[in-house]
Amino acid sequence: MERVFNFSAGPAVLPLQVLEEAQRDLLALPGAGISILEISHRSKTFQAIIDATEANIRKVMNVPDNYKVLFLQGGAYLQFGMVPMNLLKGRSADYICTGTWSTKAFKEGASQGTLRCAWDGKAEGYVRTPENSELDLDPNAAYVYYTSNETIQGVQFKDEPNTGNIPLICDASSEFMYKPLDISKYGCIYACAQKNCGPAGVTIVIMREDLVEESADGLLGVLSYKKMAENGSMLNTPPCFSIYVVKLVTDWILNTIGGADKLYELNQKKAQLLYDVIDNSNGFYLGHAKPECRSLMNVPFKMATDELNDKFLADAKAVGLESLKGHRSVGGFRASIYNAMPLEGVEKLAAFMKDFAQKNG
Repeated sequence: MERVFNFSAGPAVLPLQVLEEAQRDLLALPGAGISILEISHRSKTFQAIIDATEANIRKVMNVPDNYKVLFLQGGAYLQFGMVPMNLLKGRSADYICTGTWSTKAFKEGASQGTLRCAWDGKAEGYVRTPENSELDLDPNAAYVYYTSNETIQGVQFKDEPNTGNIPLICDASSEFMYKPLDISKYGCIYACAQKNCGPAGVTIVIMREDLVEESADGLLGVLSYKKMAENGSMLNTPPCFSIYVVKLVTDWILNTIGGADKLYELNQKKAQLLYDVIDNSNGFYLGHAKPECRSLMNVPFKMATDELNDKFLADAKAVGLESLKGHRSVGGFRASIYNAMPLEGVEKLAAFMKDFAQKNG
């Protein structure tokens, strides 16, 4: 069966070689004789898998030794509650609201204690990230929280907010591993896997050890960073298959792509192809985010009129370009071009967009 190019915002495209390797191993893992779907999480075979996955993540992201890597469940959405649940401890925290997901985190997290909005881009339509001078930060905040890439609005921080000694907490779900980062700038950086590094089911949390140790007591074990760390992410049965696929994806980043530096070069090239089409379309296509804050992962755009929207989607589908409909809150279209989207797919979309504009402009 011929595969199409999948521009879904998540669950998203996986590298073809990862799918093929998972397919080969699905019936029986080499040397184990049983499927990854059947294997005990207490087995030596799975322990080797989760250890290798953590080692890969540490290598791809250059994670310092004083950070824990946890494999949790519940998606990024559960982290909206777990972060304040573990880290507030009677204090307040500051949130930078640059789009749908950071705002959701702010609203959901408020159920756990006092949160402050340090900056809100809603009045401008969530088209940019703030300058550091615009942030209204409380020097006594327990932490500062932000979403580094907003999938719906296509707004991305190019540099981390400078929060001084206040721990910086980052939801990096939609840009995880897309470029090299200085992890030491973060108190915690987390990501659900299904956009950039695996399938749905596992959330990767990288947290500084002192924050893990100081997290709140009295929580249900699976909601406690400290207890999950003490139990090697296996206080309960972990999402074995999802973790296994993250291992395959990180193998691909390290051994096929050549690491985060090479991946960043590729991601920049892919995004530039689409933004060049938008910017050179004489107004036929209109981007959403301000150019200096445009995302390399999610490219939302509209046409000057909505009359051709259905035709655009139908014509794109006919040539193997899928899942390009924009989020209902923004409208138009969205091309999610995460780590695993091949350059060939973006080149095909760019060519299609040019041709569509010429025929319908």
